[in-house]
Amino acid sequence: MVSGGRRATYSDRVDPIIAPSILNADFARLADEIERIAGADWLHVDIMDNHFVPNLTIGLPVVESIRKVTDLPLDCHLMIDDPDRWAIGYAEAGAHNVTVHAEAVRDPVSMAMDLRAAGSKAGLAIKPGTDLDEWVEVLRSYDTLLIMTVEPGFGGQVFMTEMMEKVRSARRMVQTGHLTVLVEVDGGISHDTIEIAAAAGADAFVAGSAVYQAADPAAAVAQLRTLARDAAGATGTAPTGTATTADNP
Repeated sequence: MVSGGRRATYSDRVDPIIAPSILNADFARLADEIERIAGADWLHVDIMDNHFVPNLTIGLPVVESIRKVTDLPLDCHLMIDDPDRWAIGYAEAGAHNVTVHAEAVRDPVSMAMDLRAAGSKAGLAIKPGTDLDEWVEVLRSYDTLLIMTVEPGFGGQVFMTEMMEKVRSARRMVQTGHLTVLVEVDGGISHDTIEIAAAAGADAFVAGSAVYQAADPAAAVAQLRTLARDAAGATGTAPTGTATTADNP
Protein backbone atom coordinates (compact mmCIF):
# COMPACT_ATOMS: atom_id res chain seq x y z
CA MET A 1 0.00 0.00 0.00
CA VAL A 2 1.11 3.56 -0.52
CA SER A 3 1.23 6.20 2.17
CA GLY A 4 -2.09 7.17 3.69
CA GLY A 5 -3.49 3.64 3.36
CA ARG A 6 -4.49 4.05 -0.27
CA ARG A 7 -4.10 1.20 -2.70
CA ALA A 8 -1.33 1.83 -5.24
CA THR A 9 -2.67 3.19 -8.51
CA TYR A 10 -1.09 3.83 -11.86
CA SER A 11 -0.64 7.50 -10.99
CA ASP A 12 1.54 6.55 -8.00
CA ARG A 13 5.19 5.56 -8.35
CA VAL A 14 5.13 1.96 -7.15
CA ASP A 15 8.07 -0.06 -5.87
CA PRO A 16 10.16 -1.20 -8.87
CA ILE A 17 8.62 -4.16 -10.67
CA ILE A 18 11.16 -6.67 -11.96
CA ALA A 19 9.81 -8.87 -14.74
CA PRO A 20 12.28 -11.58 -15.86
CA SER A 21 11.77 -12.63 -19.45
CA ILE A 22 11.57 -16.35 -20.11
CA LEU A 23 12.91 -15.69 -23.61
CA ASN A 24 16.32 -16.27 -22.04
CA ALA A 25 15.28 -19.33 -20.04
CA ASP A 26 15.87 -22.99 -20.91
CA PHE A 27 12.60 -23.95 -22.61
CA ALA A 28 13.29 -27.65 -22.05
CA ARG A 29 13.07 -26.99 -18.29
CA LEU A 30 10.63 -24.09 -18.23
CA ALA A 31 8.85 -24.92 -14.96
CA ASP A 32 12.21 -25.30 -13.21
CA GLU A 33 13.48 -22.08 -14.75
CA ILE A 34 10.48 -20.19 -13.40
CA GLU A 35 11.20 -21.57 -9.94
CA ARG A 36 14.69 -20.06 -10.15
CA ILE A 37 13.35 -16.49 -10.14
CA ALA A 38 11.75 -16.56 -6.71
CA GLY A 39 11.08 -13.01 -5.64
CA ALA A 40 10.30 -11.67 -9.11
CA ASP A 41 7.28 -9.40 -9.36
CA TRP A 42 6.03 -10.42 -12.80
CA LEU A 43 6.95 -13.10 -15.31
CA HIS A 44 7.42 -11.59 -18.76
CA VAL A 45 6.34 -13.80 -21.65
CA ASP A 46 7.36 -12.80 -25.19
CA ILE A 47 4.91 -13.95 -27.83
CA MET A 48 6.40 -13.66 -31.35
CA ASP A 49 4.85 -14.87 -34.61
CA ASN A 50 7.69 -14.47 -37.15
CA HIS A 51 5.57 -11.89 -38.99
CA PHE A 52 5.43 -8.75 -36.86
CA VAL A 53 8.98 -9.54 -35.75
CA PRO A 54 11.52 -11.88 -37.43
CA ASN A 55 11.43 -14.47 -34.66
CA LEU A 56 9.13 -17.25 -33.50
CA THR A 57 8.67 -18.13 -29.84
CA ILE A 58 5.61 -19.51 -28.06
CA GLY A 59 1.85 -19.13 -28.12
CA LEU A 60 -1.29 -19.55 -26.07
CA PRO A 61 -0.95 -23.29 -25.22
CA VAL A 62 2.42 -22.69 -23.55
CA VAL A 63 1.08 -19.69 -21.64
CA GLU A 64 -1.82 -21.81 -20.40
CA SER A 65 0.69 -24.39 -19.18
CA ILE A 66 2.83 -21.73 -17.48
CA ARG A 67 -0.24 -20.42 -15.66
CA LYS A 68 -0.65 -23.86 -14.05
CA VAL A 69 2.86 -23.95 -12.55
CA THR A 70 3.34 -20.44 -11.14
CA ASP A 71 1.46 -17.83 -9.15
CA LEU A 72 3.58 -15.02 -10.59
CA PRO A 73 1.55 -12.43 -12.51
CA LEU A 74 2.05 -13.10 -16.22
CA ASP A 75 3.07 -10.11 -18.30
CA CYS A 76 2.34 -11.20 -21.87
CA HIS A 77 3.96 -9.08 -24.58
CA LEU A 78 2.38 -9.82 -27.95
CA MET A 79 4.75 -9.06 -30.82
CA ILE A 80 2.33 -10.39 -33.40
CA ASP A 81 0.22 -9.39 -36.36
CA ASP A 82 -3.53 -9.15 -35.75
CA PRO A 83 -3.53 -8.83 -31.95
CA ASP A 84 -7.22 -7.83 -32.23
CA ARG A 85 -7.88 -11.50 -33.01
CA TRP A 86 -5.51 -13.22 -30.58
CA ALA A 87 -4.94 -11.03 -27.52
CA ILE A 88 -8.16 -11.81 -25.67
CA GLY A 89 -7.20 -15.47 -25.37
CA TYR A 90 -4.21 -14.54 -23.22
CA ALA A 91 -6.38 -12.50 -20.88
CA GLU A 92 -8.84 -15.35 -20.62
CA ALA A 93 -5.94 -17.71 -19.85
CA GLY A 94 -5.18 -15.72 -16.71
CA ALA A 95 -2.52 -13.21 -17.78
CA HIS A 96 -2.19 -10.27 -15.40
CA ASN A 97 -1.21 -7.84 -18.16
CA VAL A 98 -1.55 -8.28 -21.92
CA THR A 99 0.42 -5.84 -24.07
CA VAL A 100 -0.23 -5.29 -27.77
CA HIS A 101 1.80 -3.17 -30.15
CA ALA A 102 0.55 0.21 -31.30
CA GLU A 103 1.99 -0.57 -34.72
CA ALA A 104 -0.14 -3.73 -35.10
CA VAL A 105 -3.47 -3.19 -33.33
CA ARG A 106 -6.36 -2.03 -35.52
CA ASP A 107 -8.73 -0.68 -32.86
CA PRO A 108 -6.62 0.11 -29.79
CA VAL A 109 -9.41 1.58 -27.64
CA SER A 110 -11.71 -1.39 -28.18
CA MET A 111 -8.74 -3.68 -27.60
CA ALA A 112 -8.12 -2.15 -24.18
CA MET A 113 -11.78 -2.46 -23.23
CA ASP A 114 -11.93 -6.08 -24.36
CA LEU A 115 -8.78 -7.04 -22.46
CA ARG A 116 -10.13 -5.55 -19.26
CA ALA A 117 -13.47 -7.26 -19.76
CA ALA A 118 -11.61 -10.56 -20.15
CA GLY A 119 -9.87 -10.05 -16.81
CA SER A 120 -6.42 -8.58 -17.52
CA LYS A 121 -4.76 -5.21 -17.52
CA ALA A 122 -4.28 -3.63 -20.94
CA GLY A 123 -0.83 -2.66 -22.17
CA LEU A 124 0.28 -0.74 -25.24
CA ALA A 125 3.84 -1.12 -26.57
CA ILE A 126 5.69 1.24 -28.88
CA LYS A 127 8.78 0.49 -30.92
CA PRO A 128 11.84 2.77 -30.80
CA GLY A 129 10.78 4.54 -34.00
CA THR A 130 7.20 5.19 -32.87
CA ASP A 131 6.35 8.69 -31.63
CA LEU A 132 4.86 8.61 -28.12
CA ASP A 133 2.97 11.87 -28.63
CA GLU A 134 0.82 10.30 -31.35
CA TRP A 135 -0.53 7.75 -28.87
CA VAL A 136 -1.24 9.88 -25.81
CA GLU A 137 -5.00 10.04 -26.33
CA VAL A 138 -5.20 6.29 -26.93
CA LEU A 139 -3.10 5.63 -23.82
CA ARG A 140 -5.85 7.12 -21.67
CA SER A 141 -7.61 3.78 -22.22
CA TYR A 142 -4.61 1.69 -21.12
CA ASP A 143 -3.05 0.55 -17.86
CA THR A 144 0.53 -0.01 -19.02
CA LEU A 145 2.82 1.74 -21.50
CA LEU A 146 5.68 -0.50 -22.66
CA ILE A 147 8.53 1.50 -24.18
CA MET A 148 10.86 -0.69 -26.21
CA THR A 149 14.50 0.11 -25.52
CA VAL A 150 15.65 -2.20 -28.33
CA GLU A 151 14.08 -3.24 -31.60
CA PRO A 152 11.61 -6.01 -30.75
CA GLY A 153 12.34 -9.56 -31.83
CA PHE A 154 15.48 -10.80 -30.11
CA GLY A 155 17.02 -10.81 -26.66
CA GLY A 156 20.55 -9.70 -25.82
CA GLN A 157 20.49 -6.40 -27.74
CA VAL A 158 22.19 -3.17 -26.68
CA PHE A 159 20.11 -0.79 -24.57
CA MET A 160 19.06 2.33 -26.48
CA THR A 161 19.73 5.22 -24.10
CA GLU A 162 18.02 7.64 -26.47
CA MET A 163 14.67 6.03 -25.59
CA MET A 164 14.89 7.60 -22.13
CA GLU A 165 13.40 10.81 -23.45
CA LYS A 166 10.18 8.86 -24.09
CA VAL A 167 10.32 7.48 -20.56
CA ARG A 168 10.82 10.95 -19.09
CA SER A 169 7.96 12.29 -21.20
CA ALA A 170 5.64 9.50 -20.08
CA ARG A 171 6.62 10.05 -16.44
CA ARG A 172 5.84 13.77 -16.72
CA MET A 173 2.40 12.98 -18.13
CA VAL A 174 1.72 10.57 -15.27
CA GLN A 175 2.90 13.06 -12.67
CA THR A 176 0.69 15.80 -14.10
CA GLY A 177 -2.34 13.54 -14.35
CA HIS A 178 -2.51 13.44 -18.13
CA LEU A 179 -1.96 9.67 -18.08
CA THR A 180 -2.53 7.00 -15.45
CA VAL A 181 -0.29 4.27 -16.83
CA LEU A 182 2.51 2.21 -15.40
CA VAL A 183 5.68 2.86 -17.42
CA GLU A 184 7.50 -0.33 -18.41
CA VAL A 185 10.78 -0.70 -20.31
CA ASP A 186 11.92 -3.73 -22.28
CA GLY A 187 15.26 -4.38 -23.93
CA GLY A 188 18.86 -4.35 -22.77
CA ILE A 189 17.95 -3.97 -19.10
CA SER A 190 20.90 -5.05 -16.96
CA HIS A 191 22.77 -4.08 -13.82
CA ASP A 192 24.48 -1.41 -15.95
CA THR A 193 21.34 0.14 -17.44
CA ILE A 194 18.46 -0.30 -15.00
CA GLU A 195 19.53 2.76 -13.01
CA ILE A 196 19.33 4.90 -16.16
CA ALA A 197 15.78 3.72 -16.85
CA ALA A 198 14.69 4.09 -13.23
CA ALA A 199 16.08 7.60 -12.98
CA ALA A 200 14.18 8.51 -16.16
CA GLY A 201 10.94 7.38 -14.55
CA ALA A 202 10.29 3.74 -15.44
CA ASP A 203 8.24 1.64 -13.01
CA ALA A 204 8.63 -1.88 -14.46
CA PHE A 205 11.73 -3.47 -15.95
CA VAL A 206 11.89 -6.48 -18.25
CA ALA A 207 15.21 -8.28 -17.81
CA GLY A 208 16.23 -11.43 -19.66
CA SER A 209 19.91 -12.29 -19.86
CA ALA A 210 20.69 -10.16 -16.79
CA VAL A 211 18.61 -12.61 -14.76
CA TYR A 212 18.90 -15.97 -16.50
CA GLN A 213 22.60 -15.74 -17.26
CA ALA A 214 23.35 -14.95 -13.62
CA ALA A 215 24.69 -17.68 -11.34
CA ASP A 216 21.78 -16.97 -8.98
CA PRO A 217 18.76 -15.61 -10.88
CA ALA A 218 16.79 -14.89 -7.70
CA ALA A 219 19.66 -12.82 -6.31
CA ALA A 220 19.94 -11.00 -9.65
CA VAL A 221 16.27 -10.03 -9.40
CA ALA A 222 16.81 -8.63 -5.91
CA GLN A 223 19.91 -6.71 -7.01
CA LEU A 224 18.10 -5.19 -9.98
CA ARG A 225 15.25 -4.07 -7.76
CA THR A 226 17.64 -2.42 -5.31
CA LEU A 227 19.47 -0.60 -8.09
CA ALA A 228 16.20 0.67 -9.56
CA ARG A 229 14.86 1.79 -6.19
CA ASP A 230 18.06 3.63 -5.30
CA ALA A 231 18.26 5.34 -8.68
CA ALA A 232 14.65 6.53 -8.48
CA GLY A 233 15.26 7.85 -4.98
CA ALA A 234 18.42 9.67 -5.98
CA THR A 235 16.55 11.61 -8.66
CA GLY A 236 13.52 12.44 -6.56
CA THR A 237 11.22 10.11 -8.49
CA ALA A 238 11.00 7.44 -5.79
CA PRO A 239 7.69 5.85 -4.83
CA THR A 240 5.44 7.72 -2.40
CA GLY A 241 5.27 4.42 -0.52
CA THR A 242 6.06 0.77 -0.96
CA ALA A 243 3.62 -1.36 -2.93
CA THR A 244 3.69 -5.13 -2.68
CA THR A 245 3.40 -7.37 -5.71
CA ALA A 246 -0.29 -7.77 -4.96
CA ASP A 247 -0.72 -4.00 -4.74
CA ASN A 248 1.15 -3.32 -7.96
CA PRO A 249 -1.29 -2.61 -10.79
